[in-house]
Amino acid sequence: MTEKIKTTLRDSAGMRWTALLLLALAMFCAYIFVDILSPIKELMQEQRGWDSTAFGTMQGSETFLNVFIFFLIFAGIILDKMGVRFTAVLSGAVMLAGALIKYYAISDSFAGSALDVWFTNNLNHIPVFEQLGVSSFYEGMPASAKVAACGFMIFGCGVEMAGITVSRGIVKWFKGREMALAMGSEMALARLGVATCMIFSPFFAKLGGQVNVSRSVAFGVVLICIALIMFIVYFFMDKKLDSQTGEAEEKDEPFKISDLGKILTSMGFWLVALLCVLYYSAIFPFQKYAVNMLQCNLTFTELPKDSFWASSSVTIVQYVIMLLVAASAFMFNFMKKKALKYTMLTISILSLVIYCYMGYMRQSAESIFAVFPLLAVGITPILGSYVDHKGKAASMLVLGSLLLIFCHLTFAFVLPEFKNSQVGGVIVAYITILVLGASFSLVPASLWPSVPKLVDAKIIGSAYALIFWIQNIGLWLFPLLIGKVLDKTNVGVTDPTQLNYTAPLIMLAGLGAVALVIGLILKVVDKKKNLGLEEPNIKE
Repeated sequence: MTEKIKTTLRDSAGMRWTALLLLALAMFCAYIFVDILSPIKELMQEQRGWDSTAFGTMQGSETFLNVFIFFLIFAGIILDKMGVRFTAVLSGAVMLAGALIKYYAISDSFAGSALDVWFTNNLNHIPVFEQLGVSSFYEGMPASAKVAACGFMIFGCGVEMAGITVSRGIVKWFKGREMALAMGSEMALARLGVATCMIFSPFFAKLGGQVNVSRSVAFGVVLICIALIMFIVYFFMDKKLDSQTGEAEEKDEPFKISDLGKILTSMGFWLVALLCVLYYSAIFPFQKYAVNMLQCNLTFTELPKDSFWASSSVTIVQYVIMLLVAASAFMFNFMKKKALKYTMLTISILSLVIYCYMGYMRQSAESIFAVFPLLAVGITPILGSYVDHKGKAASMLVLGSLLLIFCHLTFAFVLPEFKNSQVGGVIVAYITILVLGASFSLVPASLWPSVPKLVDAKIIGSAYALIFWIQNIGLWLFPLLIGKVLDKTNVGVTDPTQLNYTAPLIMLAGLGAVALVIGLILKVVDKKKNLGLEEPNIKE
């Protein structure tokens, strides 16, 4: 009888994973909106007059307030003081507000409005930032891009707040259990949002044969509403957990600002934080340009409008097949019987081949890049389980750095050599994108579960917030830099599908090289100071 009284929701595997699913679905929707314009860069130039600099500046604005107003630091303090559930709902509401502003900026109703006129004439000169060449606004920047940037700044505050809240929530529900597996699975599911975005953003933009980029953003807004609903459901679930434990959310000891000093003096923490910013800066800004990079480095044949492969139904079928790849690859890891296990593996591989064939036949760069998270979905549970039971988190981060370097250099120097080979180029692109996704799966499985080993439980929220803040510096800076580098190295090129991406890709490979060095240093520090990063999360 006593055992029954002590049992809580998180003691039930089903309830733990239900809580995780709610958080993951919310981030799935958020990730779609983050990159909602990424696969239609060329359409934004054609329809709204956004060149690479305007596009990159707007994309980088997502993290501007987090970096320069230190919003994420305040968000971490809010999380530590107010708890997971309050901060989750707040983050959802902020995301929705920013998404609505961005939608209005890109909608047809904005053109010619009073706001259009005001933003055309104002916010052209931002002192200091302008001199440094990293201003969030500049003279000549389209008004729609300026307003979209403002909305994206607000959205960015919400999505980054959601990110640290989800990480803290997983720690709360899975500490001492399958934490690395849970964090890896959450990120794998959330990252399917990238694939969904790559397929459906162009789909909605071109729906009915008439191009309208605002439809893509409207699709994203609907999904942010769903994300907010997920957080609200989680709110009540988390509240029930606390009522069962009989404890106030989240801790016994009160949070104090002075506790932040414990974070700032941890060398292990700073190395992990630097690895985080390097990893994410080499991946997320690249995602925003990846489709356009493929359009420039591969040869695509425009399909007739009445072609079977150009139909909307094929797009939906391809997406269903993509989900089948992800689901079967993920389930493969949890099947006990060998027959079922290998059946799932076979289904996953065959479905992936079919998906890739359809992407080739559709002559679609966005559907080619959409394979990015698929291998990660399959191997993340393996990696997460390995870290939980065997450890070696720091070693995995080193491996991830090597793969980052390999992939970006392949995009820079190998892929362009296959421009005249339709089949060969597509094969190289598919393999490299899958490996890149796999490399990034090492981050949630090994990096994020390492943070609770470096700081006290009561300041985990602030620790995650500080890491995310440092990470956001890269996420703000590198989309902007990529856009500027593209314009500087492609002077006179007006066709957005004929750009040379070599210089930006070398820059991203350089980030991987620095990450490799820091990863090796982390291994040395971990061994010297016994941080426990190479030790398993679950003690047998």
